[in-house]
Amino acid sequence: MKIYTKTGDRGETSLIGGTRVGKSHVRIEAYGTVDELNSWVGLLSTLRTDEATSGRLTRIQNLLFTIGSHLASDPQKSQMKLPEILDSDVIDLEKWMDEMETHLKPLANFVLPGGHPHNAYAHISRCVCRRAERLVVELNEDGSVAPIILQYLNRLSDFLFVFARFISAQEGCQEVPWISR
Repeated sequence: MKIYTKTGDRGETSLIGGTRVGKSHVRIEAYGTVDELNSWVGLLSTLRTDEATSGRLTRIQNLLFTIGSHLASDPQKSQMKLPEILDSDVIDLEKWMDEMETHLKPLANFVLPGGHPHNAYAHISRCVCRRAERLVVELNEDGSVAPIILQYLNRLSDFLFVFARFISAQEGCQEVPWISR
């Protein structure tokens, strides 16, 4: 099977279900941003080598791929059976955050991204996740997105923030507090 089909050469693409839409359609923007987020999480997984963290990040990547497949489907026309996103997936993110927070000082200020490259990558991932969430919210104005997708993306951005803090603690880096004027 060839990768190139030439069917998108005029700025359109097909959704699962066959509907053709412009490549600037919010649905394409949404799942494209989830794909971008998946790549950033993949980068994070190469930087964190402990088995538990690697397994968690791989699980997140698989769920992001599942979310992308849901977003790439025409809700009216697709007959394809897609994997589910479950409430337990959201609960797992919460458990992982609670576990990491036992190793962190309570947050007293807003913190600036950075202090260590791995921390900065986690913050970039968090920002891309927030953008994906905003696009999915926009796409959902017609009610075509499963609520669990919005919930998962919202919780994932929280997870990535806590993960960034956790990385700083593991690397022995001081968090840089935001200082307003």
